[in-house]
Amino acid sequence: MLELTLRGEYIELDKLLKATGLADSGGQARALIAAGEVKVDGQVELRKTAKMRAGQVVDFGGQQVKVVPGPAGG
Repeated sequence: MLELTLRGEYIELDKLLKATGLADSGGQARALIAAGEVKVDGQVELRKTAKMRAGQVVDFGGQQVKVVPGPAGG
């Protein structure tokens, strides 16, 4: 399982896919989400800019990404 450390309070789902390399571009990330190919905490997520917060797990293409909190204080 990959981990993505937050830099702020949240990261939008399409940006998470791009940042982790699961999508080659933001456009591809948004298309994958719209097609229902991405799950958040086991449920299909269709909102491209859904806010992913610490503790959530994103599933796509056999890969899982756990969102972990960043350093205290931002």
